[in-house]
Amino acid sequence: MGVGRFVYTPILPLMHAGAGLSAGAGANLATANYIGYLVGALVGILAPAVVRSRALLRTSLVVLTGTLAAMPATHDTAAWFALRLLAGVASALIFVIAVSSLLGHLREYPAHLPGWAFGGVGAGIALSGLLVLVLRPVADWRAAWWASAALAAVLAVASWNLRPEAPPTTTQATKATTVTAATADSSRGPRTHRWFTALFASYTLEGIGYIIAGTFLVAAIEQSSPGPLGGGAWVLVGLAAVPSSALWARLGRRWSRPDLLLAALVVQAVGIALPAVIGGAPAALVSAVLFGATFIGVSTLALATGAHLEFPRSVALLTAGYSVGQILGPLVAAPLLHHGYRQALLLAASVVLVAAAAAAVLRIGFPHHMVVVRATAPVRQPAPTESAADAGSHR
Repeated sequence: MGVGRFVYTPILPLMHAGAGLSAGAGANLATANYIGYLVGALVGILAPAVVRSRALLRTSLVVLTGTLAAMPATHDTAAWFALRLLAGVASALIFVIAVSSLLGHLREYPAHLPGWAFGGVGAGIALSGLLVLVLRPVADWRAAWWASAALAAVLAVASWNLRPEAPPTTTQATKATTVTAATADSSRGPRTHRWFTALFASYTLEGIGYIIAGTFLVAAIEQSSPGPLGGGAWVLVGLAAVPSSALWARLGRRWSRPDLLLAALVVQAVGIALPAVIGGAPAALVSAVLFGATFIGVSTLALATGAHLEFPRSVALLTAGYSVGQILGPLVAAPLLHHGYRQALLLAASVVLVAAAAAAVLRIGFPHHMVVVRATAPVRQPAPTESAADAGSHR
């Protein structure tokens, strides 16, 4: 999924140079992928049986790999749009099924272990970025797509026998129904609308800001520093993302999630702005590390905070808001691309800072210790000690 969804970022400058792709068309292709991802995520939310389908997982692996291989077969922008749309759907389904399997089979293990598995997205980013970096001096954009398809095929074979989450037993289903009925009684459950509204606003804005940087960071760096620096920075983004979810989860044992969410967003905003404000190799490399270390961590923290607030369908709502933000991001940035990528990065950093402001509002009076309604007696639930990785799976 990390390869299929994010390899477009390091290949984008090659397509600008060799395929005649304009900056606006590049933004549209990015939007297509994000629309597809939203569709795939909604399928996973609205049809729970999907996350237990091995056949759908395998079909999605084949489809995603096929879309990568088909990109160099045409110069038609409409065809590219359709392929990236399909790739978005397939990558979302792969992620939903894989993460559901992961959490289903690792329930009895330490919470940071799933966090390391979420780092697979970062590993895919790093591998695809390294692949494009190596090919760049000797091949064109077509070869980069074919090579990424080959890499995706190898990883698809390695994950072919992944066992999806098992269907719930009758006892588990009965318990779930009982808990749902209990928590639906608003007179007994905690009222958390105020905090959830701030969280929803913060996470949706993060979707806008993060995706502008995630799409155009390499192109922006290469515009000011031609050569392999942009591709190398993207590899650093992936490497920094590998341990990030597990590390943020560990920090959640000591500090509250709202505090960590605020810190992560501020750090990310600084990382996004650096190439636009300072420029040069050191700023580009620091930017890559800061961005990679926070974008997955922000998701795990936000979704875990929503789960802690016990707001109905919090994960579904937050995922939808984040996905809509990803669709809006390239569209909002597109008018700024006529004069390069600097203004787009500054816009992205500003939006993430506004997301941080919403996270600061979230901190005010946040119910760190809530009475969680169960079918039996209420239980005290301390926020800082619960790992953020538990809920980060739905990103």
